[in-house]
Parts: sequence; structure tokens; C-alpha cells
Amino acid sequence: MQTRRAEPQDAAAIATTIALAFRTDPVWGPALEAADGRTDHLETFWRSFVDGALPHGFVRLADGPDGEVATVAVWLPPDVAELTDAQEAAVDALMERTLTPERFDAYRRLWERFEQAHPHETPHMYLSLLATHPDHRGRGIGQALLAETLARFDEQGIPSYLESTNPANDHRYRRAGFRPVGGFRSVVDGAVVTTMWRDVAPAPLSRP
Repeated sequence: MQTRRAEPQDAAAIATTIALAFRTDPVWGPALEAADGRTDHLETFWRSFVDGALPHGFVRLADGPDGEVATVAVWLPPDVAELTDAQEAAVDALMERTLTPERFDAYRRLWERFEQAHPHETPHMYLSLLATHPDHRGRGIGQALLAETLARFDEQGIPSYLESTNPANDHRYRRAGFRPVGGFRSVVDGAVVTTMWRDVAPAPLSRP
């Protein structure tokens, strides 16, 4: 698997992969779906988070054979916001236009729950998004990309944090060294969000 750091010109393809991957997510699917079932706003929505993360240099991806992004991991370094104030305002405006007033209120309260659960005591890398294009699922690409990136953070001596919005993925994160540390439920349908932490893995013992 060939991986690389994402560049600004990759943003549109990354947003497409994230939109496809999270369209049926137990938390984000219901939270972002328009009242009439439309999902054509999803790429614009996720593009903001991609654009917010790219300048920090920790977005990693694996390319697909046809120019699509097979898998992407969107990481943020310690104490960095996912969005600038301008990006956050644009995202809120998009969702306020897209959702009913009741659903928009639920959307805002969901973000509050994410923020309240996020630890701030110990500096850490934050896995904002890990997404695999539906055409490339089941091949272990996401797990391999995750392991490769975590090895880099282990070398730097920095722990990691994420929120799992799909219980079907929890075992994959456990396999990568994460452990559940808390959780909460989504606002719209009560889906479970599990917060997970990974300490720095000890360096392997060298043979004499």
C-alpha cells in the first residue's frame, strides 16, 4: 500500500470519499440528512473539515487506482481546532439551510457533546476522521494506514484520541491499541459514540 501526505489539490477527492463513507454512519447519517433525504450537501460539509486540517500537515491517504482516494486519515495536532471561525460559520450556515429547525438544533447539540467529551488535559493527536471509499472496503487498507500513522506518533512519544461513531469499527481501533474511555449518545437517534484513547506504545526491544 502506497501512502502519502495529502496536498490541497487532494481536498475534493478526500471529501468525496468521506461523504460516501459516512453517508450511512449510525451517527452522522441521521444527523446530516436533509428532511427530504437529500445528501448532495455532504461533500461540501466534509470539505470544510478537510480544508481545516490540511494546513497542519497530518492528513494521510492511500490512492485508489482510478484517481479516487481509497482511504484517508484526517489527524489534528494538539490544541488545534477542526475549523477556523470562518469555516465554522460557513458550515453552520450550510446546515441551517439544509436541516429543519429541530434537526439543526439537534445538530448543534451533537457538536456540544463531542466537545464536552474531548479530553484536554494531555496533549494528543486527534483522529478527526478515518474513511475508506466503499469500493475499497474489506481490504484492510484503513487499518494499515492507521497503523502506519500511529507508528509515527509512537516515535514522537505522543498519544492519540478518537471518537468511534460506529460500534462495528470499535474492534479495529482496539486492535490498533485504543481503549474505550467514555462515550455519549447522538441526539437524533441515540446512537452510541465511544470515546477512545491510545497511549504511546513502548518501543520494541532490540535483539543483542
